[in-house]
Amino acid sequence: MSLAEATTRQAFSRDLESLRQVFRSVRAESCPTRFNFHMHTTCSDGKLHPEVLAQQAIDIGLHDFAITDHHSVQGYRMAQRWLTEQHHQNQARILPRLWVGVEVTAKLLETEVHILGYGFDLAHPAMEEYLQGQAPQAEQAYACNVVDAIHAANGLAVLAHPVRYRRSPEDLIAAAVMLGIDGVETYYAYDNPSPWRCSPNQTERIQRLSSVYGLLNTCGTDTHGTSLLQRL
Repeated sequence: MSLAEATTRQAFSRDLESLRQVFRSVRAESCPTRFNFHMHTTCSDGKLHPEVLAQQAIDIGLHDFAITDHHSVQGYRMAQRWLTEQHHQNQARILPRLWVGVEVTAKLLETEVHILGYGFDLAHPAMEEYLQGQAPQAEQAYACNVVDAIHAANGLAVLAHPVRYRRSPEDLIAAAVMLGIDGVETYYAYDNPSPWRCSPNQTERIQRLSSVYGLLNTCGTDTHGTSLLQRL
């Protein structure tokens, strides 16, 4: 391994541990005004342009957030460039941290699920198949391969909204743990309430499973509309 490769790996290790620490601090009251790790832009099936989404994140006062477009990181790249420009214009201004993110459609226990990838190396070849703007096919679609690819690219894998699928979260989370999943989207609004709040019964159910398996907990509004404070 070259010195440059070793330095890059160390940097990703530091970032990954920072992201783990953020996820460990997530609570029900953290979302959606402190943390939001599930949002979509016009680069997939959302209505917000990436720069507009980033401006909303600033206006809300978010500390950390992630754009998780389906099978694409274009929205992340655009928002990150805009945030970098904002920093250059006013270096004293405190801006939220935008983490790399993506949402990948996968098969787990013969069930279609969504796996969120965070903090991975954008240039890693393992992720290339999952960043083409469309759902993976054949072997690439199996959850085991999705999780392995995210880990190979030095990222964290999280099972999205685990109570939304045909199979029970008990079955799916147990299976995902066997594949090495890092976390679950514990705090999620399944009934799209206004104002946003995580669904209490589902949250308690997932918190219990997360505790049993020692998983990280994330939160997100799964925004597809024009406000980061709502899903639709």
